[in-house]
Amino acid sequence: MSLLTHPNARELTKSVRATVLVFKDPRSQELLSRIERLAPSEANTLIIGETGTGKELVARHIHQLSRRGREPFVAVNCGAFAESLVESELFGHEKGAFTGATNAKAGWFEAANGGTLFLDEIGDLPLNMQVKLLRVLQEREVVRLGSRTPVPINVRLVAATNVNLADAVVAGNFREDLFYRLHVATIRLPPLRERPGDILPLAEFFVEEHCQRLGYSRASLSPESERKLLAHSWPGNIRELENAIHHALLVCRQQVVQPGDLHLVDMRPMGVRVEEHALPLRLPAAPPDLEAALTALFEQNIPELYEHIEETVFRTAYRFCHGNQLQTGRLLNISRNIVRARLEKIGELRRSDAAQI
Repeated sequence: MSLLTHPNARELTKSVRATVLVFKDPRSQELLSRIERLAPSEANTLIIGETGTGKELVARHIHQLSRRGREPFVAVNCGAFAESLVESELFGHEKGAFTGATNAKAGWFEAANGGTLFLDEIGDLPLNMQVKLLRVLQEREVVRLGSRTPVPINVRLVAATNVNLADAVVAGNFREDLFYRLHVATIRLPPLRERPGDILPLAEFFVEEHCQRLGYSRASLSPESERKLLAHSWPGNIRELENAIHHALLVCRQQVVQPGDLHLVDMRPMGVRVEEHALPLRLPAAPPDLEAALTALFEQNIPELYEHIEETVFRTAYRFCHGNQLQTGRLLNISRNIVRARLEKIGELRRSDAAQI
């Protein structure tokens, strides 16, 4: 069994990212083999996976296995900056380039020169920045904000996303040329529920890790707890598992974690939940009233019917989430950028909602 840990794991206790990966499940071992084959190349790499599956850990491992392993590894979350600051953060700025720019500052590309730049949640990058990123990748140079002098860079780019970028391209929220530039080497990181052989090794790792942190004697998982862990769907992936173990150690008795100590929340719709050791999940069929409504629409031969249905889905989801764009994206399993673009298109952001942008 191979294991990867984040170098600053103890500083990430409140983060949603995974701090450790194990490769015991056959799917994980196949994944590790692919990583090791792709890492020595200089190809741009795109890592696709749900939040909490360990995308940054994979990016760090790719860096360490490459010839750039002793050079800088710089990790940047594209969704963490205001749109007005993205260009300055990525490409740098000169003194006086904008109000508050009292000194010149190198961007993340320059900081990663010679090494690897990891752009997490690249699907959240604004379209105008996607154009500039594509130019940087093509020309291998950056121009700081407020400057006309290009700065040569030697950086390998590893990007990550938790949304389907191909769908974002179709929706007009991600540039097709940038997508193909990033899609040279792709790594699909399966969610924890699809690699069940990793669940118990990860749980045992977290038991030992958190016992040490808390100063507890070595604890163990009861067989019933192990079965409960294996049966859970893990929507929050590895980070959810770590939090569950941490909580269980705080409340368990006699250093044995029992099922009742595991605070697990099943966030799947009622029609999707299954019993322990069930077959892989399938989404429930559309309810009869929905099918009847769609059939009635089809019979009316309404112009641009698909756009009408799509608009209704977005508007209804947005109002269901009480005007929260991030929650709407999570509900529909798409990025906030796509949600924002669609809401603007259908005129749903005409009021103070636009302040969320």
